[in-house]
Amino acid sequence: MAASGAVEQFQKGGWMMWPLLVLLIIGIALVIERAWTLGRARTNVRTLMNRVLTALRNDGVDAALEVCESTRGPIPAILHAGLRRSNISIEATEKAIESAGVVELSFLERGLLWLATIANVAPLLGFLGTVSGMINAFDAIAAADQVNAKLVAGGISEALLTTFAGLVVAVPMSIGHNFFVSRIDRFVIEMQETSADLVDTLVDLGYERTGTKA
Repeated sequence: MAASGAVEQFQKGGWMMWPLLVLLIIGIALVIERAWTLGRARTNVRTLMNRVLTALRNDGVDAALEVCESTRGPIPAILHAGLRRSNISIEATEKAIESAGVVELSFLERGLLWLATIANVAPLLGFLGTVSGMINAFDAIAAADQVNAKLVAGGISEALLTTFAGLVVAVPMSIGHNFFVSRIDRFVIEMQETSADLVDTLVDLGYERTGTKA
């Protein structure tokens, strides 16, 4: 019964319900994809840094690189990029980390622009559908021989369906977008902290600005 009622309300909403349905499907797909991607990118930062720095101190850069290669995610990726340039200079290490961070950040943010666009556009489409529906409703009222409350209320009710549908699409997409942005901000902080720890450790081990060990 609920499904048939939803279909009936969808049909009453008019043609604008179709683009809203498309936006909903695309938005759900983006939310699922971003949730899966960001979930896979999560790393136990403390454990990772303990392993990387211990390997670096005890067995050198190659051992630390192996630890990074065995762990997926943006943080081990930027550490790996920095370690590969550690034999050149600290400046080269920092530049490699920065470049890798830009690449990883763009990967983490992929799709968020479209999610924000859906959250912004869906209410506007819903409002556009409502305006169009109101115009049609008042045209029907003007053409009717007898105007009654049922006719007026019915036309306005159908017109407002698209506004409701637009908000139904926009609210969860906006929540999802803000949640993902907060997770990415956390990733950025972790990348900054871990890269600073790596550079400090290299300096402590005697790697100088020229890239040689003291």
